[in-house]
Amino acid sequence: MTGGEETSVTLDLLKKKMDDFAKERDWEKFHSPRNLLLALVGEVGELSEIFQWKGEVPKGLPDWKENEKLHLGEELSDVLLYLVRLSDICGIDLGQAALRKVQLNAIKYPVKKSNEEQVDN
Repeated sequence: MTGGEETSVTLDLLKKKMDDFAKERDWEKFHSPRNLLLALVGEVGELSEIFQWKGEVPKGLPDWKENEKLHLGEELSDVLLYLVRLSDICGIDLGQAALRKVQLNAIKYPVKKSNEEQVDN
């Protein structure tokens, strides 16, 4: 993709791109669940380093330079791509699992209870 082109990005598209990428390089043999998890943890560490000394950061990152935002996007993408690859290798439909988790969280943390807790504080 180049300059200004936009396409809808789905988990299925990312899964296919990652699978093709690994196959083209004969990297499938390295993509065990354990190896992918360790790579994911490493990328989360790199993502954490970006925020490490910044203190609280306001929504939208208004004080960040463009190159800092670009770097953040790259590290967020690394985390996402490893997560998508790991879920694929483990046979987990990440989209469906995420939707299920949102539903479970809605049951666990109902709106009414959440609003009551805010009033109590």
